Parts: sequence; C-alpha cells; structure tokens
Amino acid sequence: MRERILLFLILFGLGVFLYIFQNVIDTTKGFVILCVCMVFYGLYSIAATKYQKRKLKKHPPVINEDYKPFVSIMIPAHNEESVIANTVENIEQLDYPNFEIIIIDDRSSDNTASVIKNLENSYENVIAIIREPDAYPGKSAVLNDALEHAKGEAILVFDADATVEPDFLNKLIPNLEPADVGAVQARKIIRNKDTNLLTRCQNNEYTMDTQLQVGRDAVKGAVELRGNGELIKRIALDDIGGWNNETITDDLDMSTRLHIKGWDIRFCPDACVYEEGIIYLFPLFRQRRRWLEGTIRRYLEYSWQAMCSKKMSLRAQFDMAMYITEFIMPMWFMMEVIFRIIKLFADKVDPFSLHNTLWSSLIVSSVVGFGFFMTIRYSLRRYDNVPRLSAIKQALETTIYMLTIWFPMEIFICGKILFCKKNMNWGKTAHGLVLEEKMKIKERITKEIQTLQSKLQNIQAKLQDVLKS
Repeated sequence: MRERILLFLILFGLGVFLYIFQNVIDTTKGFVILCVCMVFYGLYSIAATKYQKRKLKKHPPVINEDYKPFVSIMIPAHNEESVIANTVENIEQLDYPNFEIIIIDDRSSDNTASVIKNLENSYENVIAIIREPDAYPGKSAVLNDALEHAKGEAILVFDADATVEPDFLNKLIPNLEPADVGAVQARKIIRNKDTNLLTRCQNNEYTMDTQLQVGRDAVKGAVELRGNGELIKRIALDDIGGWNNETITDDLDMSTRLHIKGWDIRFCPDACVYEEGIIYLFPLFRQRRRWLEGTIRRYLEYSWQAMCSKKMSLRAQFDMAMYITEFIMPMWFMMEVIFRIIKLFADKVDPFSLHNTLWSSLIVSSVVGFGFFMTIRYSLRRYDNVPRLSAIKQALETTIYMLTIWFPMEIFICGKILFCKKNMNWGKTAHGLVLEEKMKIKERITKEIQTLQSKLQNIQAKLQDVLKS
C-alpha cells in the first residue's frame, strides 16, 4: 500500500506540475535540462572509466593469491530438467579449489527433482534441495532456504542455464577481497545472440548495461547486481538479513539494501557468464515486465532510506538519483505529449503548423532516441568489437527495440502497481527454449524424410507393377 500511495503522489505531482506550468514556462526546457544532465553524467562516467584504465595500467593492482574463500554456488531451478545438468557439469570445470554447488528445486512440475538428485549422487560437492509444494514462493525465498545449508564465506548465484569459463572465479574473487566490498557482479552475455533479432537486441542491451555498470564502478556509484553471476560476501548477506522474500527482483532489492548499509558493489567485465536469450516475444515481455516492476517498486520502497542513510556514500546516492531519472523521464515525456495534444485540440490549432508546441516534444523524443543510439553504438564498438557499419545498424534496431518495449511497459507497470495486488510468484524466465526449438526442427525434418521415403517406396512399387505388366 505504501508503494501505491507514493507512486500516486509522484504521478499526481508530476501531472499537476506539467499542467500548471505549461501556461507559465516552457516545460520542454525542463525536460531538456534533465536530458542534458543525464548526458553530462554519462560523459563523466566515460571519462572516469578511461582515467581508471590508465591508472590501473600504470599501477596494476596486486592480487592476493592467498585469498581463496570457500564459495557456495547456488542454482535455483524451477522446471529446468532440460538445462540444469549441463549447467552443473560446466560449473564443475571451474579452476578453483574451494567450492560447493547447491541446487534447489522450487516446486517443479517436471523431472527437475530427479535430475538434481542424480547430480548429487554423481558429484561429491553437489547438494540437492527439494522444496515442498506449499513453500513460500519467490526466488528470494528459494535462496534463503539454500543459505541455511551453505558453508561458504562467499555466495555465488547462477541461473539454471548459466555457463562460464574455467577461470571465472579466479577473475571474480579478487574484486571481493577489500573490506568495504560486499558483492561483485560479472558481465552477462547472451549465448545464442545470433538466433534472431530478439536475441541480438537482448545481447546489445546487455552490452550497453556493461558500459553503464563499468562507468558506475569507475565513479564509485551504485553498481547493481544482476542475479546471474553475482558474488556476495557472507558477512554482507548477514548484515542485511539475507534476501528479501517480499520482492520480485531479488538482485535489485539486494543491491539497494547493500548500498544503504554502506557496502560497495563492484563490477567485473572480465568475468563473463553466458545465458540463453529469449527467442519469443511474449516470454520476453513477461521477463521485462518483472524486471521493470521490481525496479520501480525497489525505488519506491527504499528511496527515503537511501537519501537518509549515513553509511551510503554521497557518490552512490547521487548515482542512484541520476538513474531514478530514467524512470521519471518516460512518464514526464508521455504526460507532456498528452497534455499538449489536449491543448492542441482545445485551442483548435493546426496540428501540422510548425508554430504549435507539439513539435518541440517530438524533437526532444528524437534527441532521446539519438542518445540511446549513440550509447549502444559506443558500447558495441568497445566491448563487442563490432565493425562500424554493423554497429550503426545494430544500434538503430536495438534503440527501436528498447523504446518499443520500455516506454509502453512503464505505463503498464505504473497502472499495475496502482490498481493491482502485488504478485509474489517467481515468474521465472523460461530456459531451454533453444533446445526445444532444435528438437522441433529435428522432428520436422525427420517427418519430412519419412514422408519422402514413403513416397519413394510408392513410386518404386508402381514401377515394379509397370515392369511386370
């Protein structure tokens, strides 16, 4: 209820501001100022990243080879029979001396439970946990249950479809050693990015997120955990009371609570975790809906605590405030356009006239889109080494993809928070769709071969009849 009231007050206040001051001042200028501030902060992050890179090149950090904490690797699994065995087999290849794997079956309706039991029998360091059908829903609750069985000084969380290189932990662990660091996030990459347009855009979105996270890390800002490939100190987890069972995005919620408690979060672009991109539109909308709802609810719940926290650094507070504008800006822009359209018809102004104020909103929207385009292009060139022309093409299609998904989705989520009951079901991402698609193609080819063989047999039979006659 508190989130609902706060969101209503924010939207109502924003609407009143736009409605009143459109007749007093040009609110487009305010929107432009907001965009300019975001651009300057982005450029500042890029400059800080380059400075940090030069500094590390001159004075490489000394890695403590003796820092090898025992790591408990947790893998929540709900209906993951098609991918979980491959994930565990991949993780077992890690070139790291001290780790255990805890797989948690969360009320699966397929054969996930029996698969992870077989894995437990096959590997000495694998622990299988089967949750009861009436267990509390949500990924956070799953991880809290597993935490009771974990022996590690650090907790590493993977999705059920994750794959990594053998040196993954050796790259990630050194970032966790400083006393003020509570967690480290690895870079996420879409494994099947070349499957179709959706998977390519998802990977480009992840690449842009890498650029933003690296920048936030360089300015000591509010780096965020991303669920898959997050490494957390046990003492930091204990300090914040574990995962929050009442959130639908465990990673974002934990990120904010760690910052409020004064813990730093680092980002390690050299340690990469590969995951399966979603190849169908409806499951993609379902995933993004959960992410965006969790993000907005997180800001609504913790914004006051973050502003008043004496342990959270000023840099992290400022950085978080700048990223909150990402969610204020779309609502501001859409309300601005709606009010201008109403005024346009009320004043009976020619909609195609260059003197009406609607054109300014359209120009600003083009500037925002161009900002997305340049950020994505820069990220693709830097982190994926995409050729110039290909980077322009991919940046354009990814910009359209992001604006098409995120802007309408924010309206939907705001309406959901205001008028619908909060749903604590996990709403997990479906994995194994690529394998399923391959199986369908294989079955289709097999059927076609069988059909051709049958036709060939019929032709042979008719030829024999003709020869006999």
